[in-house]
Amino acid sequence: MPRLTISLADRTHQALKETAARQNRSMGSIIQESLELRGIRPYDTAREIVAKARAKSGLHADDAMVLAVKETRRFRDEQGH
Repeated sequence: MPRLTISLADRTHQALKETAARQNRSMGSIIQESLELRGIRPYDTAREIVAKARAKSGLHADDAMVLAVKETRRFRDEQGH
C-alpha cells in the first residue's frame, strides 16, 4: 500500500490519535474511511458500471446489446461521425 505524509493541526492530530486508540484502529484506517465517506474513491471500472446498469435495466443481454448499438449509432449521427 502506498504511503502518504500529511500535515495536520496539532489538535486534529491529537484527536485522531485519541480516536484511533479508543476504537482500537489505526489512524490510517480512520483517514481512509473518512475519505471514502466524503466520496473520494476510485472510479468504478467499466465492467462494474456495465454490470450495475445491466442489473438495474432488467433487459436480457441480447436486448441490451440492441439498445446499446442503437444508442451508439444515434450518438455518432448527432456528432457527425
